[in-house]
Amino acid sequence: MLRKLYDWIIAYSAKPSAPWALALVAFAESSVFPVPPDVLQVPMTLARPDRAWRYALIATVASVLGGLVGYAIGALLYDSVGKFLIDLYGYGSKVDQFRAAYAHYGHWVILLKGLTPIPFKLVTITSGFADYNLFWFVVLSIITRGARFFILAAILHYFGPSAREFIEKRLGLVTLGFLGVLVIGLVAAAYFA
Repeated sequence: MLRKLYDWIIAYSAKPSAPWALALVAFAESSVFPVPPDVLQVPMTLARPDRAWRYALIATVASVLGGLVGYAIGALLYDSVGKFLIDLYGYGSKVDQFRAAYAHYGHWVILLKGLTPIPFKLVTITSGFADYNLFWFVVLSIITRGARFFILAAILHYFGPSAREFIEKRLGLVTLGFLGVLVIGLVAAAYFA
């Protein structure tokens, strides 16, 4: 099943709608969706290394725009939608600590957590809830999300053929590793957010 899904994503990467799917996932991941855009960016870039920078730009722009939705949820709808989403991911007890951290370290919180596997929606919703400066939120989101997606694009662009061969030979192990990193990010967010 895993091989079929991987092959389908690789084949899907050649379709004109693939960048739209990447944009949709990156947008949604920054506000409400639990799956990171890496699950599309990686195979799409491996299938088309010549489009690595384009895919990184699409993921960055969509992620920042989705981050604005997350910010709005935190600023305008925290008591209903925002609290529900934070509680859904098990971070409800950490929001007050996270909010207090913004008073002193808001810029570092956004920059560092935007690079990690910690779901970015936690940063965006809490930024709105903490009333973090919107201009700086956007600037820092562009920097951190751009760095994340462009670093990934650079690695895949330069090591694409060997990375693709490695992934295809060890797809189960790579998937397990990716899931492990994701779980570590979620656990880290729960304990250190």
